[in-house]
Amino acid sequence: MNSRLSVETLAADAVEPITSAGDARLGIAVLAGIAVIVLLITRLRLHAFLALTIGSLALGAFAGAPLGKVIASFTAGLGSTVAGVGVLIALGAILGKLLADSGGADQIVDTILERASGRAMPWAMVLIASIIGLPLFFEVGIVLLIPVVLLVAKRGDYSLMRIGIPALAGLSVMHGLVPPHPGPLVAIDAVDANLGVTLALGVLIAVPTVIIAGPVFSRFAARWVDVPVPERLVPQRPSEDLATRPGFGVTVVTVLLPVVLMLSHALVEIVVDDPEARVQRITAVIGAPLIALLAAVVVGMFTLGRAAGFTRERLSTTVDRSLAPIAGVLLIVGAGGGFKQTLIDAGVGDMILNLSEDWSIPALLLGWLIAVAIRLATGSATVATISAAGLVAPLAADMSTTHTALLVLAIGAGSLFFSHVNDAGFWLVKEYFGMSVVQTLKTWSVMESVISVVAVSLVLLLSLVI
Repeated sequence: MNSRLSVETLAADAVEPITSAGDARLGIAVLAGIAVIVLLITRLRLHAFLALTIGSLALGAFAGAPLGKVIASFTAGLGSTVAGVGVLIALGAILGKLLADSGGADQIVDTILERASGRAMPWAMVLIASIIGLPLFFEVGIVLLIPVVLLVAKRGDYSLMRIGIPALAGLSVMHGLVPPHPGPLVAIDAVDANLGVTLALGVLIAVPTVIIAGPVFSRFAARWVDVPVPERLVPQRPSEDLATRPGFGVTVVTVLLPVVLMLSHALVEIVVDDPEARVQRITAVIGAPLIALLAAVVVGMFTLGRAAGFTRERLSTTVDRSLAPIAGVLLIVGAGGGFKQTLIDAGVGDMILNLSEDWSIPALLLGWLIAVAIRLATGSATVATISAAGLVAPLAADMSTTHTALLVLAIGAGSLFFSHVNDAGFWLVKEYFGMSVVQTLKTWSVMESVISVVAVSLVLLLSLVI
């Protein structure tokens, strides 16, 4: 039984497209709709939620679809997407907040750094970022880890790029390739992929990708850009005696718990070829994303919160504060789902399917190319993932379980390609590291491209053997 993220979307029930426009007009409508989104985000600095909403309406208008049908498609897509992934995003945010507020994140960082020095430090940083990046949003991970990067570089007299690039690579790879991050979750939902298989293959691809884009590439980045640690941004950390923190082992176990539960279901499905077997039914429940993340949150309240001395009131406050910042993320993801559904109901999926047959481009490569184009245009990895997944969803209909998962990963890889000036992450890295625009392009932007190219290359290689 496949792990599902939501109920069937409107696409599954749609008998005919909402417009009778031919492929030419529909293709122009798609380009125009995406152009509207790009213009609103990059030029007018409009919030991505509003840009995606307006872009969906523009797409329908250019395609000649009735406004009522466009609105119905958009709202259905928005509702089903939020219903499917909204709870998971909220649970991930709670777990991340518990990790940060309890000092568990600091404990992981400090413990690993105590055991690493010299040449091992870049490898320690990529390990830290990969572990921390599992439950945290990319932006939260940057804010949490960059002060640590600056401290390590300053106190150990290391090159800022040699320490910083591995940390950024770890966060970025987790964000683009490994659920339960929002982008991969939405793509899994869009193409009806198996979450456990996608998670297993995502981790398999993430390991060599993060090694090449992190510790290996950081050697070149350190030669290309040599900037001093910005003194004004180096944090003054309080004395360790001022707070009680959870232990390293229990913190790592808590963070990895949802991953282990979801992977257990995927492994049992592979080994036990009987959907009615008791072990498969049990792992299907505990390996469901909702149960896995909920279990981690409940466990984290004791292993992280209570271990740090949190009272019931403090735990409640932590949960409250974790949910407020994700409102914007939920709206963007929901609007992206609405845009995706508008694309599907307009018949764009069938058009892409026909064109892909004429172009003779493999589906995995096509998904990557579309995600790259949207990433370059909008600057948003999440928007690129959602839009590309909606466009190539029909291609997954006849794919095997493993190849559907690889399609998700190809799209995720494309969504990370060459972050530049229209990406908020670009400016965040630039300001924290005290670099110029050109220096940021030569380091951060190239690193993102390395991740994208290496990951899709591994996806294509795996598709030949599994």
